[in-house]
Amino acid sequence: MHKILTFPDQLRLINERSAAFRAAVAAAPSLDVQMPTHPERTLFDHVQHVGMGRRKAAAIVTAGPADAPPEESAWGGGTSAPREREALLAWWVESVEHLASVLREAGPDRGCWTWWGDSPSPQTSGAWARRQLHEIAVHTYDVQLTGGAPQPIPEKIALDGFDDCQFTLCATTVAWPHDPAIVDYHATEGHSWRLRLSHNGAQVAHLTPAAGEDPDTTDASARGTASDLVLFFYGRIPLDSLKFEGDRRIFDQLAAWDPSV
Repeated sequence: MHKILTFPDQLRLINERSAAFRAAVAAAPSLDVQMPTHPERTLFDHVQHVGMGRRKAAAIVTAGPADAPPEESAWGGGTSAPREREALLAWWVESVEHLASVLREAGPDRGCWTWWGDSPSPQTSGAWARRQLHEIAVHTYDVQLTGGAPQPIPEKIALDGFDDCQFTLCATTVAWPHDPAIVDYHATEGHSWRLRLSHNGAQVAHLTPAAGEDPDTTDASARGTASDLVLFFYGRIPLDSLKFEGDRRIFDQLAAWDPSV
């Protein structure tokens, strides 16, 4: 049975992953080291980018229902993160604590602007909390990898994270521009998802044996731990890291597809 993390769980785990992110930055040999997952950035650049993203998310939730995100002046302030390591770490903690405080005050049901309006995910502060948890989790992996000690995304976070990948980042009403296809994803922890791609868009469903879905109807499938599925979806590890079957071109097409264009 698929269980989505509750709002209190999301807030708690945001703080947990934020602490892991801070620890990885503190342990890195230098803030000038290049990021393996973002070669155009140094570690300092990455911390600043991720911290600014949390401040922007907080401003979006604060603004409530809107047709567009707030102007940068509402969250960036024209300032950059401090370059000294201890000050940078304090700035990161402040960024996430502000986000968590805003989310806690808003509760899970406040309407907000989102960029995922054509997906099944709600346009609420609760959906923003979910997005923030999983973005911080993946960026924590990035920093850990930079320091040479990457760790899997914790199971509970990864299972919810891949569910979010499918229902928020992948599902859309925009027409699929290629031949219709069915893709199954299987987490070794016992959860599965089915993605149907057609002129009706990308439709996602939880895949359960009781539902009577025929695995032989799939055009492609990928199996791995929930952490590896998330890291694959975000482009951190290659398809070959998973157990893959079927038409590889579909995954290449999915990676290249931008429904917003």
